[in-house]
Amino acid sequence: MTSEEKILAAAEARVRTGGYNGFSFRDVARDTGLTSAGIHHYFPTKADLVARLARDYTSRFLETLDECPLDTRVGRLRALFAESLRQDGKMCLCGLLAAESGGLPEPVTEAAKRFFQALADRLTGAFPESDDPHSDALAVLAKLEGAALLATVQDDPDIFEKATSALTLR
Repeated sequence: MTSEEKILAAAEARVRTGGYNGFSFRDVARDTGLTSAGIHHYFPTKADLVARLARDYTSRFLETLDECPLDTRVGRLRALFAESLRQDGKMCLCGLLAAESGGLPEPVTEAAKRFFQALADRLTGAFPESDDPHSDALAVLAKLEGAALLATVQDDPDIFEKATSALTLR
């Protein structure tokens, strides 16, 4: 793993645990064995680092969804959210950033917005019979993020499963 990859992995774990304001470059330096100056070499500001995290996170989600037929995308997206909750008990990175968006630097907020816009665009095709497929896609995203939030705060991944079980039927 390169230094940049170590920084990104450590920062993602920190953001998904404590949000944007829940970590510093010193924390990431401790987690990676690098110096704060070394981290600044790759990412001049915290906003640069977290915006990059959000862009990379978005790319990973989109790559996975693009591999799926349209009629399985809702179920696959649900599985991605559930997997994250089951693996490490943490909710979606961009969902967490969205909840904090009122106090985030603009590049971070924009990167989180792009996550939701891109996912909604990818899901729109999953509703060919709908009068308003974009609204249906937004409703799926809202249900997934809301269920992930509830499961996280209750420390119970089963809440996510119960709240979203009907989504696999699409």
